[in-house]
Amino acid sequence: MNRNFNFCIVDDDDIYQFTIKKTIKSLNLAKDIIAFSDGEEALNFMIENLNKDDELPDIILLDINMPIMDGFQFMEEYVKIKPKLGKKITIYMVSSSVDVADIERAKKISEISDYIIKPIKKGKLKAIVEKLLEEDY
Repeated sequence: MNRNFNFCIVDDDDIYQFTIKKTIKSLNLAKDIIAFSDGEEALNFMIENLNKDDELPDIILLDINMPIMDGFQFMEEYVKIKPKLGKKITIYMVSSSVDVADIERAKKISEISDYIIKPIKKGKLKAIVEKLLEEDY
């Protein structure tokens, strides 16, 4: 894997943020990792960096249940700014929720590539990056 990506973790769980960052780094998958505790912080970052492709993430790992702005609310706002973004961003909804309603709701949002139930295994992270490399990201 010769291309490292900018990862963005949007999750209010500090322990999860720490462990997923450590896993991504151990696999040498990321050029940069940024993290936000809620969707509003992440959205504001995206808006502030609309035309800065180097700053924007390639991959977003988005939790559902967060304070202030949850994952689904983030997606509602992301869809509005997506046409203004200068690069393709791949979003994975990552949650501990096994609620079928959450999974189905996520699947109906075309901007969400997949729904992953926590914890994310190393093999899944590698597969995400390999898929993007195959798509000639």
